This record gives sequence, structure tokens and C-alpha cells, in this order.
Amino acid sequence: MTIQAAGAPVRLLSLATALPPHRLLQADVAREAARMWGDRIEDWGRLSAIFASAGIDRRHSVVPLEWFLRPRGWPDRTAAYLNGADALFVEAAGRALDRAGLRAADVGTVVTVSSTGIATPSIEARVAERMGFGPHVHRVPVFGLGCAGGITGLGLAARLARGEPEHVVLMVTIELCTLSFRLEDTSKANLVATALFGDGAAACVLRAGEGGVAEVEAAAEHRWPDTLGIMGWDVTETGLGVIFDRAIPPFAEERLGAAMDALLGRAGLSRAEIDRFTCHPGGAKVVAALERALGLPQGSLDHERAVLRECGNMSAPTALFVLERAGFGSGRQAVTALGPGFTASTAILRAA
Repeated sequence: MTIQAAGAPVRLLSLATALPPHRLLQADVAREAARMWGDRIEDWGRLSAIFASAGIDRRHSVVPLEWFLRPRGWPDRTAAYLNGADALFVEAAGRALDRAGLRAADVGTVVTVSSTGIATPSIEARVAERMGFGPHVHRVPVFGLGCAGGITGLGLAARLARGEPEHVVLMVTIELCTLSFRLEDTSKANLVATALFGDGAAACVLRAGEGGVAEVEAAAEHRWPDTLGIMGWDVTETGLGVIFDRAIPPFAEERLGAAMDALLGRAGLSRAEIDRFTCHPGGAKVVAALERALGLPQGSLDHERAVLRECGNMSAPTALFVLERAGFGSGRQAVTALGPGFTASTAILRAA
């Protein structure tokens, strides 16, 4: 679990985020959902309350609201994914490199984390010339991590920086969750996704040595057995559809505390040595459950609620949006996210 590179610590040099151009106000989404589904979903009046209770005011999407108002298949969704992911990669990665005082040509390894679309060649190859990556850059595309992907990707990037201390490692996570919306799907899972999901990207630059904003002290994951059905994608004729098979807030409240103690224990730490828990806000009820699971005062996950309110659940990048907002001046942080598998992914950061 501990990250160490040839006697030199692995440093997070910079972090940056990016949002796509189309803003979706929750009130507008709720209105369109009522128009589409109000007469088709039994008990709509009760179920539609999720739009008000989700803790979200607005979200962002790579396509405008009108795009969702007619049926879409794999070609439409894939075209939107490729165009949107390319643009967000360039924006987030470019911003992170600028903050680190580096150029794309300085990057030795690129880790690209995304689970909301399919791209072959992968996104970092599609934008290589636009970014200015060198011809010998190492490419590590990662799929299937869902909401945990940003933190797992950060840990993976830190291990790669440890293994090749001469390399600058760039990790970019992009998720275009809104593209999973299904006009024809009247399931509760699709309704929940429609009320929660937004699009976004985040990028981190890491290197073994000195400087930067934080040291990556440790990274680890905890997977619970017999939980594959809790969260994931259902691959259908029209694209990727969300799976929410079990209520996540009670699961997190019941299981996360013990798992976090075990994760921290592997790094020789306890909860008392963590100055801030920085969490992926999957939804308003999930944030409240995380506070209870971690023994935190109610309302203490304030940055999590703010990101959820302003951006929605963007899956993998979301925890890094929270980290950017929280900053690095709070000593030691445990940055954690829950994702399909069902897995808790955690990185321990210490302010430089």
C-alpha cells in the first residue's frame, strides 16, 4: 500500500478539472422527465421526488438537453463520447500540465481512466498530436472502474511514478455519464441516473522527487465479495445502461468504516491521524451515510455537497473535483471513492 520510489517520495505536482459546455439545470431536467415519463411510470409523483432530494442544482453535459429527447443508439452515443472526451482530455490535461510548469512532451506515461464509452484507439492516442505527446510516451488506458476510477487511477499513476522515477506521469479521468440516459427505459435505475449524472474530467501530474502540492503516501483498495450486482453497466442494443441493484447508502454506512480502518492499518495509520476524509459524493444520501460510517460530524463533508450541488455525480472524476475544492493545506487526507466490484478505493495524501 505504501508508495515509495527509490528513496524519493512520489509527489502530486498538480490537479486540474474540466467541465463540458452544456449546463443542465435540475429543474429543466425534472420538467422534461415529467413530460416524457409522467404518464408511463407508475407512482411517478412519488418517484419524481428524487430530482428535488438529490442535492443537485445543475450539472454539465457534452450535449445539450435537446439531444436526449429522441432515441439514441450506439453510433450517436459513441460519436458524442469521442468528441466530448477528446475535448475534455485536452482541457483538463493541458491545465494540469500548465499548473505543474510542464509540457506534454515532458510526459513519460499517460494513464487514461474512463468507463462511460468505448474508444479504440484510446483517447490519449486520439489527442496525442493535439497535446504534443512524444512518440515514445507509455499509454495505459483503463476501463471498468466506474466511480472509483479517479482514485484508483491516482494510485496506479503513483505506482508507475515509483517504478520509473525519471518519468512524469499524467493521469486523466473522463466520464460522460449523461450519455447513458435512456428515453425508452422506465426503470427506477434509469430514473435515478437521470437525476444524478453529470459529465466531467480531472487530471493529475505526478513524479518522484520533490515539490508539488502533496506526497502520495499510500494507495489501496478493498473489495467486498459477492457484490458484483450492486453497480455497473448493462450492455444493451442501444448502449450502456446503468445498474443499481442494491441501495448503496445503507451498504456504505454498514461496511465502509471497518474497511477504511483496514486500509489505513495497512499504511500504519488510524482514523485519528487523518486530518480530512475527502469522499466521492455519489448522492445526497450517500454523503450522509459516509459521514456516519466514518464517524464524522453531520455536515462535515461540505465540499462534497458543494460539488454534488454544482456538478452532479460525474463518476470517476468527482472525488478529484472535491479534492481540488478542499485543497491540500489540511495535513493528511484520505481520498476515497466507492465503485463497481464493489470496491472502496483510497489514496493517502500529505500536504507538501
